[in-house]
Amino acid sequence: MEDIAQIYKALSEQMRLRILMLLTHGELCVCDLMAVLEEPQSKVSRHVAYLKNSGLIKGRRVGTWMHYFLKEPLEGLVAAHVEFLKRELSGLDWARDDVEKMKEVQAKKLCEAPPSVTRKRASGTTGTAAAGMAGNKGKRKANS
Repeated sequence: MEDIAQIYKALSEQMRLRILMLLTHGELCVCDLMAVLEEPQSKVSRHVAYLKNSGLIKGRRVGTWMHYFLKEPLEGLVAAHVEFLKRELSGLDWARDDVEKMKEVQAKKLCEAPPSVTRKRASGTTGTAAAGMAGNKGKRKANS
């Protein structure tokens, strides 16, 4: 009973449901999740950690980035719940929008860029603008 209660707790947040639904389509890099969800790495990682601790997903390091995927095989009641969620939620507008955006993000291959560039792309800041902003911060600190 404790395991199933933990699963329900893990799925009680919309962000975690969105992450789980995205992972039903295959392995994703954390930078892809950040871009699709339009959330910072710290928030995405916190929710991913909750899903990992609940035994729903696993992760593996690929270079600098962590890649996440559904735990295989999911067993018994947990597998049935994930299958039910995939079947029932995939038709909802937010789930379809997330999948569409995921495909666009994957086409950009964010994980293949250096992490600092990827974070800027995921947040919508261009490399040049971000570098200029970072340079200005350093000058202000030096002049202070």
